[in-house]
Amino acid sequence: MITAGANSINDYFDVESDRINKPYRPIPSGIATRTSAKWTAFVLYIGGINASLFVNRKAFYIAVAAVLLTYIYSAWLKKTLFWGNLTVASLTSLTFIYGGVAVGRVKESLIPALFSFFFHFGREVLKDIEDMEGDSKAGLRTFPLRYGVEASLKLAGFSFGLLIIFTFLPFLYELYNIVYLVVVLVGVDLVLVYTMISARRNSDSVNLKRLNTILKADMLIGLTSIYLGTI
Repeated sequence: MITAGANSINDYFDVESDRINKPYRPIPSGIATRTSAKWTAFVLYIGGINASLFVNRKAFYIAVAAVLLTYIYSAWLKKTLFWGNLTVASLTSLTFIYGGVAVGRVKESLIPALFSFFFHFGREVLKDIEDMEGDSKAGLRTFPLRYGVEASLKLAGFSFGLLIIFTFLPFLYELYNIVYLVVVLVGVDLVLVYTMISARRNSDSVNLKRLNTILKADMLIGLTSIYLGTI
């Protein structure tokens, strides 16, 4: 519910850039209004916070923090250099921490949280390259607009490169089994390598949108590898 609320409030604040980058979204396309997006976000945020009360106190604190961070991100941090990407990557990691807190196994949630951080940080940078035209006209100060496409591709590649290195560690330290290693190597690491090679060869918005869609699907493979590695 909090994630849905975050998406709604993001659409509320991103109208100007979405008119160019994603005109098919509800508000630019005329399906919804900014007011409806704002109230949808409010209802979903409250619902998510209330639901967390049935988990435990720590989960409630995390839920409140997530609401505040997603709102601040959409309202201010997304327009700043670098901090928006860090916020999104941190929030995705927080999802796993929340799960660990819910079942009293925070330590076990740290590895997927780390993986999630570097995966989403790199993906967010690629999304910023994809959205440069609309972001520029909306007055945003993203990393690609400040330092250019080449530097941004290097930053995304650095994040993905660290992730690839880290994916070997759970197997080497005998935390996950060989099935995990095979699935993550073929299903995640090779996909990340392909993504960066393709992005360097063709960094136009159409190709980057395609690559970001591939990365979305790849999240499921990453989660599957962790699950298989622990059974």
